[in-house]
Amino acid sequence: MPDAAQVLDALRQVRDPELHRDIVSLEMVRDLQVDGGKVAFTVVLTTPACPLRETIDGDVRTALAAVPGIDEIDIDWDSNVRASFREGGPAPIEGVKNLIAVASNKGGVGKSTVSVNLAVALAALGARVGILDADITGPNIPTMLGIPPGALASGQQGLHTIDAHGVRAASIGFVLPPGTPVVWRGPMIGSGVRQLMRDIDWGELDYLIVDLPPGTSDASMSLCQDALVAGVVIVSTPQRVSLEDATKAVSMFDRMGVPIFGMVENMSSEVFGTGTVAETADELGVEFLGEIPLDIAVRKGGDEGVPVVVGAPESPQAQSFIRLAEQVAARCSVLQYAGEARVA
Repeated sequence: MPDAAQVLDALRQVRDPELHRDIVSLEMVRDLQVDGGKVAFTVVLTTPACPLRETIDGDVRTALAAVPGIDEIDIDWDSNVRASFREGGPAPIEGVKNLIAVASNKGGVGKSTVSVNLAVALAALGARVGILDADITGPNIPTMLGIPPGALASGQQGLHTIDAHGVRAASIGFVLPPGTPVVWRGPMIGSGVRQLMRDIDWGELDYLIVDLPPGTSDASMSLCQDALVAGVVIVSTPQRVSLEDATKAVSMFDRMGVPIFGMVENMSSEVFGTGTVAETADELGVEFLGEIPLDIAVRKGGDEGVPVVVGAPESPQAQSFIRLAEQVAARCSVLQYAGEARVA
């Protein structure tokens, strides 16, 4: 009959495909039990949104098949999202393990749509997720999540999070009566973003998605200077003018020392084009995170407050956002482990 040492030796041959280390040294194997020919243990993934769980499962079973005497393998799956760490960087937000910014230097590219569906997709995959609407002068997140604008305007508790579709959301739009404009100068916008980050009780989150306004000035700078940003997702449509602005956003975050998870091509279609964001990402040396097809279901989901990931989870459009969430979560894990290795 096999013993625990033989099982662990076999599992050391299984490498996490993205972290490039064996799952035993990564402490992903927990609670190992060997009872005759039955082997049971837990594999703790770095994120519940891991895109390579099936690959790891297959590699584990292949490795254990080479150990004589094993006739039954029982694997439980769990996850433990690690917190971002950057030596000498800004302090993290209390309770938030990873802050992920969604940005574009150009308006109208569907950045808020990507932010909402990314957040909801991560939550659907099992993560604890929040979304912060940092577009102070144009807060659209309430509408896209089905939360009435001004939902907290008449309350006495001030601004706090509201849960929607498994996500904890905060937006200045919660406390503004419908139709009320925010006429603020730049420094006030930066201050507003800081208050949304620091003065709100977010609870315990694996990921906080921050929907940034267009441009590379006050809101984006305040975020980078005042919070530990795990990484940024750059959204662009395929047109040349959008790509020009997206390229500037990549440069801005690179100068601010913020890791760039990659670029997303939104509204990919015959109308606007396809494939150009992937080409631009390659030229810039950043990851391409996928295409989101232009489709009426995505638009309707935003207008009706039911994101397509919730309203039509099996649709090709929803699956595109699920794959994006998996890619973003994986990129976050890779950079976390790389940072820990450098510190060690």
